[in-house]
Amino acid sequence: MPERGLVEISKSFFVDPDYREAMGRLGLTSIDAIFSFNAAKNLAKKNLARHRSRLQFALESSSAQSTTVFLKRYDGPPVLSQLRNWLAARSRRSCAGLEVAAATELAAAGIEVPRVISFGEQWGLLFERRSFIVTKEISDAEAIERKLPGCFNGSPTRENLKLRRNFIARLARFIERFHRTSYRHRDLYFSHIFCDHEGRFFLIDLARAFKPAVLNRRFQVKDLAQVYYSAPGRYFSKTDRLRFYMGYAGRSKLTPEDKAMIRRVIHKAGQMARHAKRHGGGVPFTD
Repeated sequence: MPERGLVEISKSFFVDPDYREAMGRLGLTSIDAIFSFNAAKNLAKKNLARHRSRLQFALESSSAQSTTVFLKRYDGPPVLSQLRNWLAARSRRSCAGLEVAAATELAAAGIEVPRVISFGEQWGLLFERRSFIVTKEISDAEAIERKLPGCFNGSPTRENLKLRRNFIARLARFIERFHRTSYRHRDLYFSHIFCDHEGRFFLIDLARAFKPAVLNRRFQVKDLAQVYYSAPGRYFSKTDRLRFYMGYAGRSKLTPEDKAMIRRVIHKAGQMARHAKRHGGGVPFTD
């Protein structure tokens, strides 16, 4: 199912009417055109699977305004990966379709996510042949992995500490609201949490987001451990991390269940750190 508001302009090719003309200027009016399109910045990275590609390009409107968009393409995803996706979604969906569904449902629940402006999928007799999703860049926002608010810079002052605690409290509430939708991200690092100049948070990269039918607590712990792991140690103290959890759990005092949850989160973050070190990677929370 396409996101609400998208219209079908060719077979299984859907586009937001606001961007139909701009997409047409680039000849992006069919799935074939999408998969032959290469006039864009390639965002490939070392660990990207061969059936996936990511591009960044600009859409020019009739008023000469430019909009940056991101294109994800899935070409011949492995059958085993598709079966895992169907099991997670409890329905047969394409790789791009999973992300469209998550973005649509989360936006309806009030969670800020990138706007989907185009989507398409092609199927064989049973399995997906290929699919794609185009999303709009989040304006005036940046991943908190790359840029934290100015209050985290320089020596701590009374005012800076107050602003830092406010940021942590708002981040905790945002993650709690996301989890309240029953979704789990499975890649909830600081690199996938954006913050704009107004202090609003956004979630990106929803390709793995899903609602677990079983092991819900396990995936909740994993999400929280990824937040814990990616929060730089030079900015976030142990006390800050406890404040985050208290805000997330809505507690003024820890219960035995909270303490058990915190132990599980720290244990999982430790496992992630050991894995990163074995592969020569850095560990942000010990920085």
